[in-house]
Amino acid sequence: MLVERIWAANELRNFNYLIACSQSGEALIVDPLDADQCLAAARAQGFTITQILNTHEHPDHTGGNAGVVAATRARVMAHAGAARQIGGVDLGLQRGDVVKVGRTVELEVLDTPGHTRAHVCLLAHGDAPALFCGDTLFNAGAGNCHQGGDAGLLYETFVDQLARLPGQTRVYPGHEYMARNLAFTLDREPGNTHAAHALAQARAHEAAATRVTTLAEEKRVNTFFRLQNAEVIAKLRERFPEIGQQPDARTVFVKLRELRNKW
Repeated sequence: MLVERIWAANELRNFNYLIACSQSGEALIVDPLDADQCLAAARAQGFTITQILNTHEHPDHTGGNAGVVAATRARVMAHAGAARQIGGVDLGLQRGDVVKVGRTVELEVLDTPGHTRAHVCLLAHGDAPALFCGDTLFNAGAGNCHQGGDAGLLYETFVDQLARLPGQTRVYPGHEYMARNLAFTLDREPGNTHAAHALAQARAHEAAATRVTTLAEEKRVNTFFRLQNAEVIAKLRERFPEIGQQPDARTVFVKLRELRNKW
């Protein structure tokens, strides 16, 4: 599997991805924003775009659909529950479906509600697993729930699905917010030396050069995976004393997401 990350260089700091078969050169584009940019990236790599995958319905993840389809006749795929909102979807996806790219790439569809209620992630299995996670999981952060989402559902997605994936799983999010998210982790857990080191690295590089993290690293630096950490809970109790001495993990996650909304 070949992966080309496309940095949109826009205000929302979007990433798009080309996922290609190394044998055939056929490619899937994930969340195209600017059609011309995506098509140019495919040409530069010698890829032929045959499919489009939208992780969810927000315009910054679907804006390039029409242009890519016009140029390539690619089929469009998305969560079955988001198809009507997106428009022009050829295949509605459900949990457990497999998206094939060329002869060598197979991607499992995960149904991952939270940022929106109809959101999918793509999981590549094998010796080098990879997660294309849209706005569900960010480097050192979690998606917001402002536009039709639900923080409780996002908690369930994190705990029941993402946290159970192999530690070596590479994380490919829909936006670049790494430095800001690491700063939030350190605001919640000042003693996290892993996050402090990662923040220094993130601030030393341009956004387009941000390195790819793994799920094992996320569990060390992403406060939304660190729901049992004593320092995180103690700091959270300062802001929300009503959560008590031993809040459950769901409460911690939801309150962290509430704090991050205004941070």
